[in-house]
Amino acid sequence: MKTIIALGGNAILKKGQKPTIEGQLFNVKKAVDAMLPIIKKNEVVITHGNGPQVGYLLLQQKGVGLDVIDAETEGQIGYLIQQNLQNLLRKNSLSRGVATILTQVLVSKEDEAFKNPTKFIGPFYRTHREGFKMKKDPRGGWRRVVPSPRPIKIIESDIINKLIWGGTIVIAAGGGGIPVVKEGKKLKGIDAVIDKDLASACLGKSIGAKTLILVTDIDRVYLNYKRKTQKPINKIKLKEIKKHCKEGQFPAGNMGPKIMAAINFLEGKGKKVIITDIKNLRKAIDGKGGTIIRR
Repeated sequence: MKTIIALGGNAILKKGQKPTIEGQLFNVKKAVDAMLPIIKKNEVVITHGNGPQVGYLLLQQKGVGLDVIDAETEGQIGYLIQQNLQNLLRKNSLSRGVATILTQVLVSKEDEAFKNPTKFIGPFYRTHREGFKMKKDPRGGWRRVVPSPRPIKIIESDIINKLIWGGTIVIAAGGGGIPVVKEGKKLKGIDAVIDKDLASACLGKSIGAKTLILVTDIDRVYLNYKRKTQKPINKIKLKEIKKHCKEGQFPAGNMGPKIMAAINFLEGKGKKVIITDIKNLRKAIDGKGGTIIRR
């Protein structure tokens, strides 16, 4: 069964952690180990976030477009996942190919996101920093925000599908993919970061995936998050999660994109969405942890 596993950027580089390759390798290895039971039984595409990484690179490389930095992080993180996954497959005597695909994602230059940036990138700050567009992250502290337009089409979806059918585990749409717009018959990169969960849902619909797994930094979805009335969501139907969404339970800068991705995926041909963290991933796969959303 075709399954998309979307690793959050914070699953690879945790809050407060320095952006060293050694630290990211350690986190990637843990993530890949947790994914093994899914990989054994399914045709898998792995996507990943790049919020922390792209923010750090942007601080280092002034004047470089976000589309180029998206491509850099897609290659960098893809390589770390790919190599760890190849090592794990060999260790378990599994003969599967692994490939990382630099993925362009079509967006509209008229998207309202360019007027209202909401996508958190980079490190957490204690106070607002001048010169940046910043907002308070619900997880604590101030972070830079950039435009996050809605993904319309995965440019390389046909290539990804062919690789999957050939038995290859594909790493794609890293960091939400590289945002591009159409100018006549040409594609051109644009300054933005696409939400990887929305891009994963878009990719899932393109290739006919049945399960979407969103790996984040909390164990499950909560109603009234971080309030005294906080309540976990364990299993829920699409109709009910849409109702909670309309009530404003899931803010744009935090759980909102994940819930919208789940809704988009299930309104297509998807059957199940799982939202959890790495620690509880195996339990969630067995239906004993995380949040499970069905049609």
